[in-house]
Amino acid sequence: MKGYYFITDSSLSRKGNLSDVKNVLNAGVKIIQYREKNKGSLEMYQEALRLLRLCRGVTFLVNDRIDIALSVGADGVHLGQEDLPCAIARKILGKKKIIGVTAHSLQQAKQAERDGADYIGLSPIFQTNTKPDAGLSQGLSLIRRVKGKVKIPLVAIGGITLRNAQSVIDAGVDAFCAISCVVTKPNVKKEVNRFQEFFIR
Repeated sequence: MKGYYFITDSSLSRKGNLSDVKNVLNAGVKIIQYREKNKGSLEMYQEALRLLRLCRGVTFLVNDRIDIALSVGADGVHLGQEDLPCAIARKILGKKKIIGVTAHSLQQAKQAERDGADYIGLSPIFQTNTKPDAGLSQGLSLIRRVKGKVKIPLVAIGGITLRNAQSVIDAGVDAFCAISCVVTKPNVKKEVNRFQEFFIR
Protein backbone atom coordinates (compact mmCIF):
# COMPACT_ATOMS: atom_id res chain seq x y z
CA MET A 1 0.00 0.00 0.00
CA LYS A 2 1.67 3.16 -1.21
CA GLY A 3 0.55 6.44 -2.70
CA TYR A 4 -2.61 8.47 -2.62
CA TYR A 5 -5.53 6.74 -0.85
CA PHE A 6 -9.01 7.98 -1.78
CA ILE A 7 -11.99 8.25 0.59
CA THR A 8 -15.37 9.32 -0.76
CA ASP A 9 -17.34 12.17 0.80
CA SER A 10 -20.71 12.87 -0.76
CA SER A 11 -21.38 15.80 1.57
CA LEU A 12 -18.40 17.71 0.15
CA SER A 13 -18.32 16.40 -3.40
CA ARG A 14 -19.22 18.68 -6.30
CA LYS A 15 -20.27 15.87 -8.64
CA GLY A 16 -21.00 12.86 -6.44
CA ASN A 17 -19.20 9.69 -5.44
CA LEU A 18 -19.49 7.92 -8.80
CA SER A 19 -17.94 10.81 -10.68
CA ASP A 20 -15.20 11.24 -8.08
CA VAL A 21 -14.26 7.56 -8.12
CA LYS A 22 -14.13 7.50 -11.93
CA ASN A 23 -11.79 10.47 -11.86
CA VAL A 24 -9.44 9.14 -9.20
CA LEU A 25 -9.26 5.80 -10.97
CA ASN A 26 -8.31 7.62 -14.16
CA ALA A 27 -5.57 9.29 -12.14
CA GLY A 28 -4.17 5.87 -11.24
CA VAL A 29 -5.33 5.54 -7.64
CA LYS A 30 -5.16 1.94 -6.42
CA ILE A 31 -7.20 2.05 -3.20
CA ILE A 32 -10.71 3.41 -2.74
CA GLN A 33 -12.63 3.63 0.52
CA TYR A 34 -16.38 4.15 0.33
CA ARG A 35 -17.37 6.28 3.31
CA GLU A 36 -21.00 7.35 3.54
CA LYS A 37 -22.63 8.77 6.67
CA ASN A 38 -25.83 10.26 5.26
CA LYS A 39 -27.58 7.42 3.44
CA GLY A 40 -29.66 4.45 4.50
CA SER A 41 -28.48 0.86 4.20
CA LEU A 42 -30.30 0.10 0.93
CA GLU A 43 -28.98 3.20 -0.80
CA MET A 44 -25.48 2.47 0.50
CA TYR A 45 -25.66 -1.10 -0.76
CA GLN A 46 -26.77 0.03 -4.21
CA GLU A 47 -24.11 2.72 -4.47
CA ALA A 48 -21.39 0.41 -3.16
CA LEU A 49 -22.30 -2.11 -5.86
CA ARG A 50 -21.98 0.55 -8.56
CA LEU A 51 -18.65 1.71 -7.18
CA LEU A 52 -17.33 -1.82 -6.91
CA ARG A 53 -18.03 -2.40 -10.59
CA LEU A 54 -15.84 0.60 -11.38
CA CYS A 55 -13.05 -0.60 -9.13
CA ARG A 56 -12.00 -3.72 -11.00
CA GLY A 57 -8.32 -4.32 -10.38
CA VAL A 58 -8.01 -1.91 -7.47
CA THR A 59 -8.70 -2.31 -3.76
CA PHE A 60 -12.23 -1.35 -2.72
CA LEU A 61 -12.99 -0.95 0.99
CA VAL A 62 -16.14 0.07 2.87
CA ASN A 63 -15.94 2.34 5.89
CA ASP A 64 -17.49 1.00 9.14
CA ARG A 65 -20.13 -1.22 7.55
CA ILE A 66 -19.03 -4.85 7.56
CA ASP A 67 -22.49 -5.88 6.36
CA ILE A 68 -22.28 -3.67 3.27
CA ALA A 69 -18.74 -4.85 2.54
CA LEU A 70 -19.78 -8.50 2.70
CA SER A 71 -22.99 -8.02 0.76
CA VAL A 72 -21.28 -6.42 -2.25
CA GLY A 73 -18.09 -8.48 -2.12
CA ALA A 74 -15.74 -5.61 -1.23
CA ASP A 75 -12.07 -6.30 -0.58
CA GLY A 76 -12.45 -5.30 3.05
CA VAL A 77 -13.36 -2.60 5.55
CA HIS A 78 -11.92 0.34 7.41
CA LEU A 79 -12.87 0.58 11.07
CA GLY A 80 -12.78 3.44 13.56
CA GLN A 81 -12.24 3.17 17.29
CA GLU A 82 -16.01 3.25 17.87
CA ASP A 83 -16.75 0.45 15.41
CA LEU A 84 -16.64 -3.30 15.96
CA PRO A 85 -13.22 -4.33 17.31
CA CYS A 86 -10.76 -5.47 14.68
CA ALA A 87 -10.43 -8.92 16.24
CA ILE A 88 -14.21 -9.47 15.93
CA ALA A 89 -14.25 -8.10 12.39
CA ARG A 90 -11.48 -10.52 11.46
CA LYS A 91 -13.55 -13.45 12.72
CA ILE A 92 -16.48 -12.28 10.60
CA LEU A 93 -14.53 -11.43 7.46
CA GLY A 94 -11.97 -14.21 7.50
CA LYS A 95 -8.26 -14.07 6.77
CA LYS A 96 -8.41 -12.93 3.16
CA LYS A 97 -10.27 -9.63 3.56
CA ILE A 98 -8.41 -6.39 4.23
CA ILE A 99 -9.02 -4.58 7.50
CA GLY A 100 -7.77 -1.07 8.16
CA VAL A 101 -8.10 0.54 11.58
CA THR A 102 -7.98 4.20 12.55
CA ALA A 103 -5.57 4.88 15.41
CA HIS A 104 -5.05 8.07 17.38
CA SER A 105 -2.12 6.80 19.45
CA LEU A 106 0.74 4.32 19.46
CA GLN A 107 -1.18 2.11 21.87
CA GLN A 108 -4.17 1.90 19.53
CA ALA A 109 -1.90 1.20 16.55
CA LYS A 110 -0.17 -1.66 18.36
CA GLN A 111 -3.50 -3.10 19.45
CA ALA A 112 -4.85 -2.98 15.90
CA GLU A 113 -1.80 -4.85 14.63
CA ARG A 114 -2.17 -7.50 17.34
CA ASP A 115 -5.85 -7.88 16.43
CA GLY A 116 -5.07 -8.60 12.79
CA ALA A 117 -5.29 -5.24 11.01
CA ASP A 118 -3.60 -4.99 7.62
CA TYR A 119 -2.84 -1.28 7.88
CA ILE A 120 -3.26 1.66 10.27
CA GLY A 121 -4.97 4.95 9.45
CA LEU A 122 -3.27 7.57 11.63
CA SER A 123 -5.72 10.38 12.25
CA PRO A 124 -6.15 13.27 12.39
CA ILE A 125 -2.66 14.46 11.48
CA PHE A 126 -3.79 18.05 10.98
CA GLN A 127 -7.02 19.83 11.81
CA THR A 128 -9.83 18.71 9.54
CA ASN A 129 -13.44 19.71 8.95
CA THR A 130 -14.14 16.65 6.80
CA LYS A 131 -14.81 14.44 9.81
CA PRO A 132 -16.27 16.49 12.70
CA ASP A 133 -15.72 13.71 15.25
CA ALA A 134 -12.09 13.12 14.28
CA GLY A 135 -10.78 14.76 17.45
CA LEU A 136 -7.83 17.05 18.02
CA SER A 137 -5.05 17.05 15.46
CA GLN A 138 -2.10 14.89 16.41
CA GLY A 139 0.54 16.45 14.19
CA LEU A 140 3.49 14.76 12.55
CA SER A 141 4.64 13.55 15.96
CA LEU A 142 1.95 10.85 15.86
CA ILE A 143 3.51 9.40 12.71
CA ARG A 144 6.97 9.52 14.24
CA ARG A 145 5.76 7.82 17.43
CA VAL A 146 4.19 4.94 15.50
CA LYS A 147 6.72 4.55 12.68
CA GLY A 148 8.92 1.55 13.32
CA LYS A 149 6.77 0.35 16.22
CA VAL A 150 4.36 -1.58 13.98
CA LYS A 151 5.16 -3.60 10.88
CA ILE A 152 2.00 -2.91 8.88
CA PRO A 153 1.60 0.10 6.53
CA LEU A 154 0.69 3.55 7.84
CA VAL A 155 -1.83 5.82 6.11
CA ALA A 156 -2.05 9.47 7.19
CA ILE A 157 -5.51 11.03 7.26
CA GLY A 158 -6.78 14.47 8.23
CA GLY A 159 -6.08 17.98 7.01
CA ILE A 160 -3.52 16.98 4.38
CA THR A 161 -2.98 19.53 1.63
CA LEU A 162 -0.50 20.19 -1.14
CA ARG A 163 1.39 22.45 1.27
CA ASN A 164 1.98 19.88 3.98
CA ALA A 165 1.93 16.60 2.02
CA GLN A 166 5.71 16.37 1.69
CA SER A 167 6.20 16.75 5.43
CA VAL A 168 3.76 13.88 5.98
CA ILE A 169 5.72 11.61 3.63
CA ASP A 170 9.01 12.66 5.23
CA ALA A 171 7.60 11.68 8.62
CA GLY A 172 7.34 8.11 7.38
CA VAL A 173 3.89 7.15 6.11
CA ASP A 174 3.29 4.73 3.27
CA ALA A 175 0.22 6.53 1.96
CA PHE A 176 -2.04 9.47 2.70
CA CYS A 177 -5.52 10.70 2.02
CA ALA A 178 -6.65 14.22 1.15
CA ILE A 179 -10.39 14.63 0.72
CA SER A 180 -11.72 18.18 0.89
CA CYS A 181 -8.98 19.69 -1.26
CA VAL A 182 -9.78 17.16 -3.98
CA VAL A 183 -13.54 16.54 -4.15
CA THR A 184 -14.44 20.23 -3.74
CA LYS A 185 -12.42 21.20 -6.82
CA PRO A 186 -13.73 21.35 -10.41
CA ASN A 187 -11.13 18.90 -11.76
CA VAL A 188 -10.78 15.98 -9.35
CA LYS A 189 -8.40 14.02 -11.56
CA LYS A 190 -6.04 16.98 -11.85
CA GLU A 191 -5.94 17.47 -8.09
CA VAL A 192 -5.28 13.78 -7.43
CA ASN A 193 -2.47 13.80 -9.98
CA ARG A 194 -0.84 16.63 -8.03
CA PHE A 195 -0.90 14.52 -4.86
CA GLN A 196 0.30 11.42 -6.70
CA GLU A 197 3.42 13.31 -7.77
CA PHE A 198 4.66 13.37 -4.17
CA PHE A 199 5.24 9.61 -4.36
CA ILE A 200 7.29 9.63 -7.56
CA ARG A 201 9.78 12.35 -6.68
